[in-house]
Amino acid sequence: MTPAGPLASLPMYDRAEIAGSTNALWEAIRDALRRGGITAPDRLTRAGSLWDHWRHPDLVLSQTCGLPYRKALHDSVTLIGTPDFALPGCPPGHYNSVILMQPDADRIDASEWPGLRLAFNEGLSQSGWAVAMEAARSHGTRFGDYLQTGAHRASVRAVAEARADICFVDAQTWRLMCQWDSLAPKVMEVGRTEPTPGLPLISAAGADAEAIAAAVDRAIGALDEADRRTLGLNGLTWIPPEAYLSQPIPDLPPATARRDA
Repeated sequence: MTPAGPLASLPMYDRAEIAGSTNALWEAIRDALRRGGITAPDRLTRAGSLWDHWRHPDLVLSQTCGLPYRKALHDSVTLIGTPDFALPGCPPGHYNSVILMQPDADRIDASEWPGLRLAFNEGLSQSGWAVAMEAARSHGTRFGDYLQTGAHRASVRAVAEARADICFVDAQTWRLMCQWDSLAPKVMEVGRTEPTPGLPLISAAGADAEAIAAAVDRAIGALDEADRRTLGLNGLTWIPPEAYLSQPIPDLPPATARRDA
């Protein structure tokens, strides 16, 4: 259950292996917020629905995905800024998706996609679904079948286990998987998509965006260098709402999409 009172969460890249560094980041942000007179909870909330976090009336800070932001949240939350993970080939604050297939795949070209099953995490994912649909559209093609897995890691597992042929995974998620996950060597990277605005930080409607962003920026700057390296965090950037809202909203996954068991 989502707690009452001020809430903070940083859920999007929160692996168990880096939880200590995630906690350290929040503690630095929390202390900077409190020094600025902004009430902040002692600890991050990790339980409960992310939608309950994002729509919490006392949300202090959370991170969402670009597609939920532009489709459902932008008119009811305050945009704070976008973390920069200095991803290869991406402008500050932007990211892209890594296209993954089985190591022995021989149908790599987009012209082969109609014969492939796409594993995707969910239909409101920018990096797992929206960019896959945009990539297929830009190549004038489509995928032959769909498997909804519920998480990027589950999509990678589906490809590794040959229950799907291809998946698109957030490049920062993939970076962390390559460091910490036994599944990473079981698939191969065959390409990357064009960069799009990264996963934004948000607060409740009416929040003081400038003050919160300043606290986050100060906290990142003061964070121990080892924690910054563990998180892959380079800084905080400002990407205006219009840059998110101008991105296309894809169709929902087809009703025929299978769900991973």
